[in-house]
Parts: sequence; structure tokens; C-alpha cells
Amino acid sequence: MTGRGRVTSTDVAKLAGVSRSAVSFAFNSPERLSEATRERIMAAAEQIGYSPNTLARMLQAGQTQSLGVLLPQNLAKIMENPYYARFLTGVGQVCDEQGYTMLLTPPLRDSMLKAIPYAAVDGFIVCGLEHDRGEVAELQRRGIPFVLVDSSPCEDVPSVDVDDRAGAHEVARHILDLGHRRIALLSIDPGPERAERGYRGPLARRMDGVAEALAEAGMTLADVTLTEVPCTRADGYRATRALMADSAPTAIIALSDILAFGAINALHDLGLRVPEDVTVTGFDDLPDAAWLRPRLTSVRQPISAKGRSAADFLISAIRDEDQHPHQLLSTNLIVRDSSGRVPAVVG
Repeated sequence: MTGRGRVTSTDVAKLAGVSRSAVSFAFNSPERLSEATRERIMAAAEQIGYSPNTLARMLQAGQTQSLGVLLPQNLAKIMENPYYARFLTGVGQVCDEQGYTMLLTPPLRDSMLKAIPYAAVDGFIVCGLEHDRGEVAELQRRGIPFVLVDSSPCEDVPSVDVDDRAGAHEVARHILDLGHRRIALLSIDPGPERAERGYRGPLARRMDGVAEALAEAGMTLADVTLTEVPCTRADGYRATRALMADSAPTAIIALSDILAFGAINALHDLGLRVPEDVTVTGFDDLPDAAWLRPRLTSVRQPISAKGRSAADFLISAIRDEDQHPHQLLSTNLIVRDSSGRVPAVVG
């Protein structure tokens, strides 16, 4: 106001001829003031350009009205993946309805654990981490409400998961029923932890579902060609070109639509027809699956609904409301043009 820097509530109080407490009441508890006093304070605040420090007030009260989404990858990679666009749409719908904002919290210096203390949120939606990870222990230690998504149910911690096992079983059974036995499984790279702990979370459930379907046909995972790559379209493309040069499968079961998109691109470039020469299936049923040519056969999981449920559970946890802490969402196979019977003549 006089060159001293940021305008404060003291400046408003002096101009309006009231106490600082009255200024606080005007913004936080207006019912405690007469209408004339409140209007005089608001006019003074507008005259000198004062606005309250909302974040500081919320932090002092222990609330930010913000939900954090703890992400397993940096923002650039997250934004490249249309899965997260749909998931965050579901979270955002609940935030809009309940008056919350959403804060995306990627790893800090490659560490999700380090990112937690820097996020001013009332709670976290934790994506893709098992309950025995250090991040989960840290949230419990700090007493921060959180919900696990795409993990495994943990006692007293809300969680939202998809029936990945049933979905993978259904799509593998579909491939086998079409007569395919030379099958390639294009999987998401689980990272270095696999050597120590094996497959975990959704990937473990998808692998189990495929294994069950193979067992019903008298086969095992050892009878298929397994390739593990990062979940990008480019990696799906490169892996498929290598597969066709090596084992030449008649069917590719991709455990992600993103990998399936890359596979179909590679097959087109190799002069192969889908599904006449090679069948391709995906998992997720992202919007592009129905627009691809040929249209992709895929396991549909309710991605936006998963985001909505996670946000609903988190707000209930923040408010200490009674809730059903675990939810398992169903999948269903959407059969489209990219899957067909095994070629009559296989070289």
C-alpha cells in the first residue's frame, strides 16, 4: 500500500476503521458481522487490492481441499499415455462435484517417496504401487489418507482394482478358440523388481489369467513367446518386428492397447495383414482402439469409473466417513476386426 510490499489484513483494517479480527470475520465468518461492516471491509479490500492468503489459511486449518495423485512416472510420460487421461478425467469429475482441486504428484528426482512431503494435499490416490512399498509406509506414518489403485487389497486401506485376471483369461481363451497355438505375449516390462519379487499387481493378474487359459488348452507360458518392453507404441512396434523375424506367431496378445497399436503398425509396415496373417489383441480398450484400422479387439476396463471410485473413496477417508474399502471392477472383452481364425496355411 505504501511501498512496503504485499498488502495485508492490517492495511484493510486501518482503511476500514476496524480490527484485524473483523477483517478475518469478513472473509471467513461473515455471519458474525453486520452487513454494513462487512461491506465497508470488502470495499476497503477492493480499493487497495487485498486478497486473503487462502493456501496459508487452509494449511493452518489442516485442509487444502486438494486431492493428490501420486504417479509412478514423470509428467511427460504420463501425458503421452491416454490411459491416464481417462483415469484423471474420472478423478476430476469427482473433484468438480465435491469442490476439490487435483494435484498431480510425479516422482521427485526419480523418487515417489521424496515427492510426498512437498505436496500440499488432503490425501493421495496412489497409482500402481503395492502396499509393501516405502511410499505406502510413509503415508501411513504421516497419517495421510490414501487410496491404492491397481495394487493389491491391504487391510484398512481403501483400494480400487480391476479384474485383470478375468479379462486376460477371456482374451487368451478367445485367441485359443480361434485355433491359434503359435502365440506371442507382448507384455509390459515390470522392471528390475521382477527378479526379486516376480510379477506384481495388475501385470501379475494378467499373466495369471493368460496362464489359466493356456492350461485349459493343455499349454503353459513356456509354449508362448514372451517379450517384455516398456509400455510405449514405439516399443510395441520394435518388439513386433523382432518377433516376426524370429518366431513368426499367428497371434499377438498385447497386455496393453498401447503395445497393440505399435504391433499393428509394425505388421502393416512388414506387409502383413491383420487379422488374415496375424491376429492382434489389446487390453484397456482405449478410445483409439475403435478407430484403428483394423479396429482392435481389446479387454475393456472401466478406466474413468476407476478414477471416480478412487476419488470418492479418498474423500470419504478424508472425512472419516464409513465406507466399503475395497472395490473390484469388472472387465469385458470387446471383439472387433483385429482377431481372426488361425491362417489355413502357416509356413
